[in-house]
Amino acid sequence: MLAACSFVQSAAAACADGANSASSARNTNSTISTDSTAGAVRKVAVLRSPDRHISVTLQAGAGGTLRYSIARDGQPVLLPSQLGLQLQGADLSQQLSVCGISRPLAVHEQYSMAVGKRRQINYRALEQTTTVSNPAGHRMEISFRVSNDGVAFRYRVREETLARKQLLAEQTSFALPAATRAWLQPMSVAQTGWNGTNPSYEEHYQMDIAAGSAAPTRAGWVFPALFRAGANWLAISEAGMDGSYQASRLAPSSDGAEYRIGQPMAAEVYTGGGLLADVAGTLTTPWRVLAVGSLKTVTDSTLGTDLAAPAIPFPPALVQPGHASWSWALLKDDATVYEVQKKFIDYAADMHWDYTLIDADWDRKIGYDKVRELVQYAAARQVGILLWYNSSGAWNTTEYTPKSQLLTHAQRVAEFDRLRAMGVKGVKIDFFGGDGQSMIAYYTDILRDAAAAGLLVNFHGATLPRGWSRTYPNLMTMEAVRGLEFTTFEQVDEDRMPAHAAMLPFTRNLFDPMDFTPMVFGTIPNIRRSASNGFELATSVLYLSGIQHFAETPEGMAGVPAYVKQLLQELPRSWDDSRLLDGYPGQYVVMARRAGQHWYIAGINAGDSARTVTLDLSFAQHKQGSIIGDGAAERSFEQRPLTAGKRIELTIRPRGGFLIQL
Repeated sequence: MLAACSFVQSAAAACADGANSASSARNTNSTISTDSTAGAVRKVAVLRSPDRHISVTLQAGAGGTLRYSIARDGQPVLLPSQLGLQLQGADLSQQLSVCGISRPLAVHEQYSMAVGKRRQINYRALEQTTTVSNPAGHRMEISFRVSNDGVAFRYRVREETLARKQLLAEQTSFALPAATRAWLQPMSVAQTGWNGTNPSYEEHYQMDIAAGSAAPTRAGWVFPALFRAGANWLAISEAGMDGSYQASRLAPSSDGAEYRIGQPMAAEVYTGGGLLADVAGTLTTPWRVLAVGSLKTVTDSTLGTDLAAPAIPFPPALVQPGHASWSWALLKDDATVYEVQKKFIDYAADMHWDYTLIDADWDRKIGYDKVRELVQYAAARQVGILLWYNSSGAWNTTEYTPKSQLLTHAQRVAEFDRLRAMGVKGVKIDFFGGDGQSMIAYYTDILRDAAAAGLLVNFHGATLPRGWSRTYPNLMTMEAVRGLEFTTFEQVDEDRMPAHAAMLPFTRNLFDPMDFTPMVFGTIPNIRRSASNGFELATSVLYLSGIQHFAETPEGMAGVPAYVKQLLQELPRSWDDSRLLDGYPGQYVVMARRAGQHWYIAGINAGDSARTVTLDLSFAQHKQGSIIGDGAAERSFEQRPLTAGKRIELTIRPRGGFLIQL
């Protein structure tokens, strides 16, 4: 059982005082129980969202365990699930006593995002902290936050009697109700795949499977994980990664549909670095984030950045989201030469795009001096240059260069200063080694050093960013997705692309920018395209990325109508608002995004048959504009005028799409 801490009378009294002083909250958003019936499962506290639709119940059980459960409008979203940490020398997962429960604290944060679904974000939640102790007197705090769109919680261990807080395991679990369905991406096994570059979050999602299905690999499932329990949807992820804790996942086994936090594999470390958290001061875990509600509520949620740390200092003038030309997507390695890159700079200038990305081996095939010439040539055309780097040390066998030039702080300072002096705007850094604590610290060290040099960052072959785009304003985008490049390698990936594309707005791109590198209108060499040009055009708005690297070449763009080219020349670089209008994971999606007074509405249908959607456009009623969709011929477009009414009905062709501009 959990009894009041016998050794801390003041804490026990504080609990009682908190319960009494919260009597008004008991009728609104918080209930605290002091029942200590021996051997019984009892409620310790109930915390409700500001609108009272979502509730979190904390329970004490036999054996001194703590469990939490989540409900929405009285319907279970999570059944009683485990809590606790196991540290070297301190088990904080069982034989626990409750020492104190804080009064509910109103949390209100307003912040801005240059990269994301919404520019100005207003986060409101209620937070309550429960302090527990084990028989040795070691204490741990568990803080829950409940907002109108979900729940978050994290652990904190300040215990001074532990010289170091060395994590052995986290016991957090997520127990789903019976008949829950799941949309999950398997985690690849470390140091497998091409040149040992896994894991890179580049697998296909398994869609609409039974919750509790075993993972196909021993590495588990990645975040975000999406579930449907009756009328409620649930997306599980994490946020608040400062480099002191490893990145987590869901463990491969989930008996009874109870998923557990999983740990990185032993190989997922920076050479010589640690796998799990090991700190001398306070151990603070990332927030475990659970977006809860209708599919629209979950998809529109910003919890992934709400729970991230505030932004580090970075000159606002240097935070420049944009669009980029990029030769490697379709032309591959042979195109990384001076004349081709010069052509792609001209292409970017013609499209009014902001950047050109010069990819791998530029140092050997072009050289620093000639790249400096390209930077100057691009600057005269108001185009910035981005350069590729290979992050890896000993954790894989990749040979692309520049390699191993960013491994230490001293190396990064020297290289980043050199790039800044050349006029380079940002870096794309590839081939990371996984999710161990030391590898996560490597990411954050790079981001801070790049920020000090005024450089924008794009990570590839990488982990999920988990809210870093809020904390590090210079982080424009990250891969962590089976992006368009895979469709250029094998037909099977292209054939699966439409359903995969319709999955991503609900999962990978839910909270974090995603460098899918979309949009091909012409030919993919040696591949038969599976989706229409309307579908491809829609992805330019559907996917969120601080820098959108478009895969299409100058030759492919030359074949589109003038109105398509003009739209892509004028396409906003960032968004003030976003909202899901309709959709279902892996089947279809219609998303509206606003920049200033203009709305862009993108829709795709991944199915083999036409789909008719009825859209409520009352938010843009009476606005005039046009819709660009699929023409009669293969790979053709059609444009027609459109006036937004309260409701409009559209039919989307099989594997087709559209883009509305209002």
